[in-house]
Amino acid sequence: MAKKIWFWVATGVILLIVIAPVFWIFMTAFKSPDQIFSSDVGLIFGFNPSFENFQRLIFDYKYLPALGNTVIVAVASTAFTMIVSLPAAYSFARWNTGSGHLLFVTISTRMFPAVVCALPLFFFYKNIGLLDTQAGLTLLYTYINMSFATFLLYGFFRDIPVELEQAAKVDGYGQLDIFRKVVFPLIRPGAVITTIFCLVWAWNEFFFAFVFTRIDARTAPVLLSTFWGSNEIEYGPMTAGAALTMLPTLIVAWFMQRYIIRGLTFGAVKG
Repeated sequence: MAKKIWFWVATGVILLIVIAPVFWIFMTAFKSPDQIFSSDVGLIFGFNPSFENFQRLIFDYKYLPALGNTVIVAVASTAFTMIVSLPAAYSFARWNTGSGHLLFVTISTRMFPAVVCALPLFFFYKNIGLLDTQAGLTLLYTYINMSFATFLLYGFFRDIPVELEQAAKVDGYGQLDIFRKVVFPLIRPGAVITTIFCLVWAWNEFFFAFVFTRIDARTAPVLLSTFWGSNEIEYGPMTAGAALTMLPTLIVAWFMQRYIIRGLTFGAVKG
């Protein structure tokens, strides 16, 4: 009994630590500047909701173009990542392409510090004119996410028995049909969780977006970094932007939680 009590106490504390900052962001987003800096304890919950921060965010700070860049880059890079990573991981798992060396090289691209990759790529992008473009950021995110997605999917493919594919070959299926009708339906939860991880990473990524964009392709996380300066911090628009930026990922996580749980328990640990 005591163990159960301590378990739920620990769970409650962890949930409080995780949820409290998110709750504070959403609460502050609907407060006026006077309410944000007020010392009145009653205004923590008892305040009149205001949309002033959202209006300033959209009209004064041009949030919608930045959000549009985030959507385009995150969705496009995730799609390209999955298109490349699915066949690559399948090839590594079934035919040991490259005798393990190519897989190691693919994974090793994620082992370097971000700044090590950023410096040479920055000068390369500058020379070919891809700085501050959606295409440049999309290609960069695809390159970075591809190693992670390939390694994760590799573990899922390894858990599919080879005998199933051999049986499908006996029934006259070609290799493409085997992948499409036999293998992919079995690893669909793993593919979904990989897609979600890549999408969330690309959606929230800051460092590369900050280095490789200026104005035209600036994403929402980079825009949020402009709300604090040497004199003051614009808590109102900043929290409004943070609330709007994290809301889509929260919605996706809520509706896809069934696939997330299945994907996390389907061979990912063993792989």
